[in-house]
Amino acid sequence: MLQTEVLIAGAGPVGAIGAVRLASMGVDVICCEKTDSFASDLRASTFHPVTVEMLDQVGAAAPLIERGLKAPVYQWRDRRSGQFRNFDMAEIADATRFPFRLQCPQHHMAAMLTDHLPTLANADMRFGTTLVAAREDGEGVVATVMRDGREEEIRTKFLIGADGARSTVRSIMDVPFDGFTYEEKFVSISTAHPIEQTLTDIEYVNYIADPDEWLVLLRVPELWRILVPAAVDADNDALLSDESVAAIFDRIVPGVPIETVFRKIYRVHQRVARSFHKGRMMLVGDAAHLNNPLGGFGMNSGIHDVWNLADKLWSILRKDGDAALLERFDRQRRGITTAFIQAQSIENKAFMEHGAGESHQGRMDKMEAIAADPALRRHYLLKQAMIQSLADADKIA
Repeated sequence: MLQTEVLIAGAGPVGAIGAVRLASMGVDVICCEKTDSFASDLRASTFHPVTVEMLDQVGAAAPLIERGLKAPVYQWRDRRSGQFRNFDMAEIADATRFPFRLQCPQHHMAAMLTDHLPTLANADMRFGTTLVAAREDGEGVVATVMRDGREEEIRTKFLIGADGARSTVRSIMDVPFDGFTYEEKFVSISTAHPIEQTLTDIEYVNYIADPDEWLVLLRVPELWRILVPAAVDADNDALLSDESVAAIFDRIVPGVPIETVFRKIYRVHQRVARSFHKGRMMLVGDAAHLNNPLGGFGMNSGIHDVWNLADKLWSILRKDGDAALLERFDRQRRGITTAFIQAQSIENKAFMEHGAGESHQGRMDKMEAIAADPALRRHYLLKQAMIQSLADADKIA
């Protein structure tokens, strides 16, 4: 039977960085990915400063920065009034070596890291390999994987579920996934059209509030990504039709014909697993929590999960650390997910969509107050850059 110290199910950005981190610390790791290659569709594309710092520790920051775009400034805008405020991470350059959001599609990082894994002596990257079962015994976990139509068993001391929203590991652990699904769809569209030539006062990252149709405008290399809401009962084909997409763009840059290179509809959830740890099995990333994309916290918090966990597993495996460290992992990462990631992403969405009247104006006034006060602005930037949440998690005993 094949043996390893840590088995990771899932080789997206979270699983890949976990595997590289563990292997670089001398821990034997196998990373299994059910697909044969990475999907190149546009999913998460924002890397926050503290995440870039983590990537830098495994040699991945420099090539990702070279491939991506630095976005030191992001903008909150009221679509109706045209009022906007920019927030510049240069103001928190004393708190991070990378005072910017790095805009780069996630599959570039995952591919780069999994290409690097085979060069590490104690790492094994297995594509086309699906975790189908696992059981814990007194010595560790025996996992069953399927590859090329054949089952194989792997004995591991610890199993990490980085296998996404429909996590097999979470199902094996029998952990509830508490939360809710938004009563709307999200429509994601990408175009190579230079929108910035028409909207000359926007930044690379723009959150635009509107009670009727809020939107997000994000720049990634060579493309603009646009995200808008749609009614849950709207027909998908109609939403993605040329007519519907043209209408969306006409509300952004009126009278300008725009071609798209990507169109997709998806549902959005706010959910947190009731536990991130059960025995020798742990959950990270989307397997552990889901949130709306407003703020770019999802992938980043997943990377923070697995980074935290990798350090604790190294302590257990190499420094005779107490297994109680895994309980602390749960307290730290689940705690900060609930207190910040969930709360802040919900607040960000509420700011963008809230109806007209005093409540909407109150939110605009709050943003004005933050922008006008250096102390409030710094606190806000540290939160949105996820620097504060990482520091807060470290304080949890």
